[in-house]
Amino acid sequence: MVLEQADRYFGALGLSRSGADARARAYVGALGTMTLSVRMEGGHYTFVEVHTDQVGESRLDKNVKRYFNALHRAADPRHLIEAGY
Repeated sequence: MVLEQADRYFGALGLSRSGADARARAYVGALGTMTLSVRMEGGHYTFVEVHTDQVGESRLDKNVKRYFNALHRAADPRHLIEAGY
């Protein structure tokens, strides 16, 4: 589910998939370059890690945060996303 949703989400942003394997993806486009990896973490939890080539609060970084919110909502529609400050 995580990787399929990433393909749809980042594809809609104009990023092309430049690499893939069973648990990772790489995307490249006008917003920058990013890698996404997934691994199991203790029981039923999934650890999703993303790295971008951008610094600070770039448009790509902001869209990665939106992706995490969408991913969380897909897993648990009742969960409310709140600010962490």
